[in-house]
Amino acid sequence: MIKSMTGYGRAEVVQDGYRILVEIKAVNHRYAEVVVRLPREYLQFEDPMKKAVSERISRGRLDVFLTVERTGPLGRAVTVDEELALQLKLAADGLAERLGLSESIQLEQILKHPGVLSVVEAVENPEEIGNLLLACSAQAADNLVEMRKQEGERLYRDFVARLEKLRACAAQIEARSPEVVSEYRERLEKRLSDLLEGQGVVEEGRLLTEVAIFADRASIAEELVRLVSHFEQFVQIAQAAEPVGRKLDFLVQEMNREVNTIGSKANDLHIAQLVVEAKSLLEQIREQVQNIE
Repeated sequence: MIKSMTGYGRAEVVQDGYRILVEIKAVNHRYAEVVVRLPREYLQFEDPMKKAVSERISRGRLDVFLTVERTGPLGRAVTVDEELALQLKLAADGLAERLGLSESIQLEQILKHPGVLSVVEAVENPEEIGNLLLACSAQAADNLVEMRKQEGERLYRDFVARLEKLRACAAQIEARSPEVVSEYRERLEKRLSDLLEGQGVVEEGRLLTEVAIFADRASIAEELVRLVSHFEQFVQIAQAAEPVGRKLDFLVQEMNREVNTIGSKANDLHIAQLVVEAKSLLEQIREQVQNIE
């Protein structure tokens, strides 16, 4: 089923001290173009995020926005320089022995010495945050695809309704076509009679020849057959699973070409009015086709 190229997808993940929000805005574009907008510290994930989105969407301009917030501290790590602490203890004990003192350095004094204890802030794990970003990007793209499918279903129903009106126009043109030839014969016969003004009888053979030439020149049977065939193809293509926007756009151009040919060959006011109505419907379909992936 057809999918629209426009839409919006959003996904949010709150995990491991982070709140990650990925938003995707999609608009019409002839090809697939993914633009990822990231904070500077996450630029290394631009290509993986772009790939995660483009794997799911084949056409349209996609603007991807990333927001990352910390929901808590990253944590701290305490390290002890045991070698330094041991040296301090040995030095203190040796000095106490040489000075004849009974006191020895206490643990609290050792820990207060610069360099024995170190408090280090935890750092982000690139692999961990990267996995969260990619998972969130994929979910946002899936949500966008679902929205485009829903819009595509509405477009499909609109196409079917307009095609029914086009079929009605084609049926009226087909019904009117034989009358055009008949009326041309009547007009031609009257014109010839007026020109002769009772000087003779209109030659039936010559009249039939002229009418046959006109009927051949004004025949729109082939165009009508192709036009109706295009209607059926449009519905079949629109029901395909793969992206069909370009195919439908080409098919609408072919429909428009057939309608223009009918208008130029029919030489009839009523058919001309029906052609104008058909071209208006085709233009409405063409504008909507531009939104199809």
